[in-house]
Amino acid sequence: MTAPRLLGGRYEVGELLGRGGMAEVHLGYDTRLSRPVAIKMLRSDLARDSSFLARFRREAQSAAGLNHASIVAVFDSGEDYAVETGGASVPVPFIVMEFVEGQTLRELLNDSSPLAPAEAARITEGVLDALAYSHRMGIVHRDIKPANVMIGPQGQIKVMDFGIARAVADANATMTQTQAVIGTAQYLSPEQAQGHHVDARSDLYSTGCLLFELLTGRPPFQADSPVAIAYQHVGQPPPRPSTLSPGIDHALDAVVLHSLAKDREARYQDATAFRADLQAARLGRPISDAARGTAAGSVAEQTVALAPASVAAATTMLPSRGTYAAPAPVGSNTASLPAIGHDPDDEPRKRRGLAYFLLVLAVLGALALIGVAGKALLDRPPTDQPKISVPSVVDLPVDTATAKIRAAGLVPEATDVPSAKEVGLVVDQSPGADEMVARGSKVTLSVSAGPKTVELPDLKGFTQDEAAAALADLNLKVGTIKQVDDTGLDKGKVFTTTPAAGESVPVDSAVGLNVASGKVTVPNVVGKTRNEAADMLGELGLSVKTTYVDSTEPENTVLKQSIKAKTKVDDGTTITLTIAQPPPPTQTPTTPPTTPTTTATTPPPTGTATITVP
Repeated sequence: MTAPRLLGGRYEVGELLGRGGMAEVHLGYDTRLSRPVAIKMLRSDLARDSSFLARFRREAQSAAGLNHASIVAVFDSGEDYAVETGGASVPVPFIVMEFVEGQTLRELLNDSSPLAPAEAARITEGVLDALAYSHRMGIVHRDIKPANVMIGPQGQIKVMDFGIARAVADANATMTQTQAVIGTAQYLSPEQAQGHHVDARSDLYSTGCLLFELLTGRPPFQADSPVAIAYQHVGQPPPRPSTLSPGIDHALDAVVLHSLAKDREARYQDATAFRADLQAARLGRPISDAARGTAAGSVAEQTVALAPASVAAATTMLPSRGTYAAPAPVGSNTASLPAIGHDPDDEPRKRRGLAYFLLVLAVLGALALIGVAGKALLDRPPTDQPKISVPSVVDLPVDTATAKIRAAGLVPEATDVPSAKEVGLVVDQSPGADEMVARGSKVTLSVSAGPKTVELPDLKGFTQDEAAAALADLNLKVGTIKQVDDTGLDKGKVFTTTPAAGESVPVDSAVGLNVASGKVTVPNVVGKTRNEAADMLGELGLSVKTTYVDSTEPENTVLKQSIKAKTKVDDGTTITLTIAQPPPPTQTPTTPPTTPTTTATTPPPTGTATITVP
């Protein structure tokens, strides 16, 4: 079995997840942090360009600084080296990103297109959230398209490839390199197509193209070549989405058209304004005057564009008393067409034709009047028919009321209406009690269906103001606002409602909001492994810092946490974990073996003097 390729001595390269015009994305594994990642490796022909490598490195660093829930996080970047067949060493730049389960927006469109207007607006709002943040951080995406938007299993929106398209656009543009940009010509802004300076408003135009496709199932401009599409972006007005998908309302039409204004000064100036209008259109609230003005201007432009053709068509239909020329097709050689003169013999034939036409209209009109009059006569009851007094059935159960109406020789017809009265009771009748009507006449009964109810929408993630506006649109009121911990949402965002989303609630009733307090309960991670503890704390929005101490406990076991379990802390608080690591081995000093030596000394005999002779 072949060992997996290892990048940077840390990231194992796994199966291929996708391939684009300039890079490949592989499933990877971070051996240091024991987690799955996505690894994007640039094509070798791009990697050979030293100026591209420098720009790519700067952009990767910028993208790594983006920290937003709707942006695929960039964890790391670097360069590895691959040896070609001839023995040359080629740099392989790579970017390590967050691995997001789910599918791209392109895959979703391939499976089900177009999307419902509400879902299309929700997805685009998520993209605009990401762009609003990245633009504040000074990063322009430059390549917004369905393939660069991920949809998570729970519907989460994740925008990816921040900064990479900019690096490609800034590099020395060979024909091969520009293929990556030309391949997404359907989403280019006019200034991109013309090679002008690109700013945040270009991203908004591309987002407008994306929203157009979500609503209609196709981009705003289509042609046989990228160059032809680019020309359309520059000089051709986009169609109204509602002309391709009739279910789209005028407000959503206006938002899309305003985002696709050719002049960047005339379109949305920031992602926040775009998102506010899109949300207003989704919730049925008024959109901005600027968007309404763009939509009105679009109608005027189309009217002016159609006017010459309409005038020409009308001219050919009008009778003339003088000589006139037949209209020629555009681009034809009219010099070869002879003038058509007025023939006096044609005048009687024209008059007879007109007379026949008017006669037919008169006959049809007469038949229509006869039909209306005949129906009225048939519906009119005989004048000598005896009248019947309508019985009173208000406040009776509907079954009892219908039986009473039939017993009087009349025909009951029940209709449910919202009412505070008990369900099934008649709340009104027409004709009223004691009115005189002909036998067999219809009596309409309004039957209580209980209070009028509406289905409560899912307001999770809304701010309190947004939730109040959404409830007001449904004739509901905000009730008790309760602070809730451990929601995983930013402070002030709605977590749940009381009653819950999807339930039917009476109109004019109050809905309680459970709002994120921004507080998180610290769990007990002592005894867990480092990875288990990091995952638990990370899911709660807490940051982790680690220190290591020598211990006899199993390696990587959490020995201590800086904040006690069950403590309430702010979202994002850093918790320091003390992690066990094996103590260094103890070295026992070794001494070489020695051979013992003994010295024999013989004491002198007792009482014997020792005499030394010189």
